[in-house]
Amino acid sequence: MRLVLLGNPVAHSRSPAIHSAALAHLGIAGEYLARRVDAGGVADAVGELRSGALDGANVTMPHKRLAARLCDRLDADAAAGRATNTLAIRDGELCGWNTDVAALRSVATGRPGERTVLVLGAGGAAAAALVAFSADRVWVAARRPDAAARHARQLCPSARAVAWGMAVPGALVVNATPIGMRGERLPEAVLAAAGGLIDLPYAAEATPACAAARRLGINCVDGIDLLVAQAAESFRIWTGVEAPVEVMREAARA
Repeated sequence: MRLVLLGNPVAHSRSPAIHSAALAHLGIAGEYLARRVDAGGVADAVGELRSGALDGANVTMPHKRLAARLCDRLDADAAAGRATNTLAIRDGELCGWNTDVAALRSVATGRPGERTVLVLGAGGAAAAALVAFSADRVWVAARRPDAAARHARQLCPSARAVAWGMAVPGALVVNATPIGMRGERLPEAVLAAAGGLIDLPYAAEATPACAAARRLGINCVDGIDLLVAQAAESFRIWTGVEAPVEVMREAARA
């Protein structure tokens, strides 16, 4: 199988290690490579998918929305969020899935429909979070307030926009921004009031948000756990077999 990750940046990504380990464990011949691409590079990769030169692709920031626009068909979650992170050909059509949505639902604590959720961000990852938690009481904040309000209005009409840095007491905080990849910190008040944290960024060490949450005794799901969850679903889409999740998790943390 010929698989790729499309995005910018991608050098830090653990996805090649995760999927290479899964392919090797199951005895599936193939490779998974990371490509740092601009919009033109995404379009080139779509051409490779259509020609059969590629069997599948993951898409990461900042191209998830572009990838969705290039698809012939989207699954329900990708259509709802207007963003896709997984591409493959089905019956001659380029199809897109958003496995981030299922991954977010799978790692979240609390009962659906009864949670208070604060989504941070206004990009493709935040779109996935708004779709994943649309049945809950959702608040959204971004450093671009107009983008946060527009995101909420389009993807989760019941969501309410709040100012960046404003605390929502007891909320499950979903950090769907890049903050933390290079040691940046989330606003202190947001974490101090949180009832839980799902931190999408990841790095070699725990992000400042995860480290702070653990010091405060707040339940925390880090970006690696979420990456493995969405990767497992992408792997199933491409191969038709269940992913070896523990093998993938070990590779992600190696």
